Amino acid sequence: MSTRTYRVIVRGVLDGLDDDRRAWLRDHAAEHDLFASSFTERGSTAYDGSLAAFSHRVVVHVDPGPGEEDDARTAGELSALQWLEEVGVGARRLRSTATCTDDVRIRRR
Repeated sequence: MSTRTYRVIVRGVLDGLDDDRRAWLRDHAAEHDLFASSFTERGSTAYDGSLAAFSHRVVVHVDPGPGEEDDARTAGELSALQWLEEVGVGARRLRSTATCTDDVRIRRR
C-alpha cells in the first residue's frame, strides 16, 4: 500500500521556561530562525528571541483513507513534542495545519 505525503506546520507557545532553558534557546536562536526552517522528515523548529511562540515544520507519510489529514496533524504534533522534550521545554496552545503534497498541482507556463 502506498502512503500519502503531508507537510505539517505546528504552532504553539513555549511554556515552563526556566532561566537555563531561556539562555540555551537564545544561544541557539540563530539555528532556529524562520528563514532557515524547512520541511524535513526530522522536522525543523523556528522561534525568535522573544521566546514567546514557535513553529515546527515536518514532512510526514500516512496511510490513505478517511482521517488521513487528522493522522498527519497528529504525527506532526508528536514530532514537535519530541523536539520540545529533547530541548527540555514545554508548550501550550498547539495548533496544526496539514497539506497533502500529492494533491498540490503545479501550474506550468
